[in-house]
Amino acid sequence: MTKSQIANIAWKEGGVPVATQFDDPYFSLDDGLAETRHVFLSGNDLPVRFAPGFHVAELGFGTGLNMLATYLSWRDAGSPAGVRFTSFEAFPMAADDIAKALNAFPEAQSVAAPFLSAWAADARSFDVGGFAVEVIEGDARQTMTTWDGKADAWFLDGFSPAKNPELWGDDLMMQVGAHTTPNGTFATYTAAGFVRRALDAAGFAVERSPGYGRKRHMSRGTMRP
Repeated sequence: MTKSQIANIAWKEGGVPVATQFDDPYFSLDDGLAETRHVFLSGNDLPVRFAPGFHVAELGFGTGLNMLATYLSWRDAGSPAGVRFTSFEAFPMAADDIAKALNAFPEAQSVAAPFLSAWAADARSFDVGGFAVEVIEGDARQTMTTWDGKADAWFLDGFSPAKNPELWGDDLMMQVGAHTTPNGTFATYTAAGFVRRALDAAGFAVERSPGYGRKRHMSRGTMRP
C-alpha cells in the first residue's frame, strides 16, 4: 500500500493541533477527552456493551485520543477478551505531533506509551495492554470497500462535514452500514442534515441527542433489523 500523506499540523494556544488541510482542530477546545467520552463512548452505550469479541471501528484516527479513551473504558469494564479497535485514516499524524497533542490529557497519556512506541516504528497494528488496534491508512472510500470486518460500534469522527465532505458522503456512509453488525450502532458529533439522511439510507435508525459543550446536538443511531 502506498504510504499515506503525513498530516500537516498547526498549533493553537493551549496545545490544540489543527489540520491545515481542513483548517479544523483535532479535538474540542473545551476538553477533547470529555468530548470523546460524551459523544463516542456514551453515544454508543459504552462501556456497558463491551463483551468478548466486541469490535469498535472509526473514521478518522487523528491523535489516537478516541482509541485511548476506549482502551481506558474497556480496562475499567474488566478488559473483556478479544475487543478490537479499527480506524481508517487518510492523513496520519507524525508520532512527535501525536505525543505533543496528548500532553493535554494526562490520563490518556499515562497509557499511551505502547501506542506511541509502535507508531514511531511505523507499526499500524499493535496492542495496548491486551486491546488490539489496527489503523488502516488511505482514503476510506477505497480502503473500506476491501475491508472484511464488521463493527459493533462506529465512531464517525472525520473533520467537519463542511470542510471534509469526502468522509461523510452517501457512498461511504453506505459502506459504514454494510460493515455494521446487526443492532450495531454509530455516534458522531455532527447533526448535519445530509449526514443524518445518508446514515438513515445506510440502514440506521438515526436520532439526535444533546451535543458536547457548545454543540447543541449530535447524532447517534442503531442498525435497523
